[in-house]
Amino acid sequence: MKKILVPCDFSKPAIHAFRIALDIAHRSRGSVHLLNIIEIPIVMSDPALMPGVNFEGQLMNELNQRANSEFKKILTKYNNNDVKVVFEIQLGGVASAILDYISDKSIDLVLMGSHGATGLQEFFVGSNAEKIVRRSPVPVLIVKDYYKGPIKNIVFPNNLELEGQDDLVENVKALQNFLKATLHLLWVNTPLNFAADSVSHERFVAFVSHHKLKGYTTNIYNHSNEEDGILQFTKAIKGDIIAIGTHGRRGLSHVVNGSLAENVVNHSDKLVWTYTLRNQLVEA
Repeated sequence: MKKILVPCDFSKPAIHAFRIALDIAHRSRGSVHLLNIIEIPIVMSDPALMPGVNFEGQLMNELNQRANSEFKKILTKYNNNDVKVVFEIQLGGVASAILDYISDKSIDLVLMGSHGATGLQEFFVGSNAEKIVRRSPVPVLIVKDYYKGPIKNIVFPNNLELEGQDDLVENVKALQNFLKATLHLLWVNTPLNFAADSVSHERFVAFVSHHKLKGYTTNIYNHSNEEDGILQFTKAIKGDIIAIGTHGRRGLSHVVNGSLAENVVNHSDKLVWTYTLRNQLVEA
């Protein structure tokens, strides 16, 4: 985790993410990239629609000054370990700017502050964090509140399939090793996807052996709903972070099938670490 990206609008969740990124960068001897993205309504950026408005010359100058001022404040207040911090201001859409930056700067981890999304907002739009979870080529850590640590318990919900998850599990193992935490492997047993305990235990044994896991517990949690089962189990064991894979579905497939990882991101008050599975058959 040498290069950590924090999209920052200077809201409380974004500042919480920045503080955690500083802690991680200090421990990994890495750097933090703080990206402030200014979204412009089309009507304001199109000269044909608003003739005579020098948008970039006037408003952009003001927004740049304000962002630089806020950056200096939080850098002075929170960067006590002199971590290298790169600050950049970009114009455009939030999701596209973040994804381009990940690629251009070879980012290793994205930390995003999120307010979550509920109701109609969740159904029609979703949060920016949800969009990045769906499309990011690198792990994403979602932050809603500042966590002072240490992080000792990682909840890892999984369908226990042996095929198609090697990359995901290796990244979770790297996270576990970095945090020196216990991994709580979780199977949520639901009526629609029920398995007898004896079958589940056999699958746990095979999964652990296949991936050579260490420092773990295996857990079966019975619940009517997989998402709620994950959230309630995490609360019951006082888990610090949820690590979960996603297929990153888009378009109609996303609307029809949804995503367990994105729902957990929107509704959990814990840290949530996500990783997008590529071209896999099953959803973790």
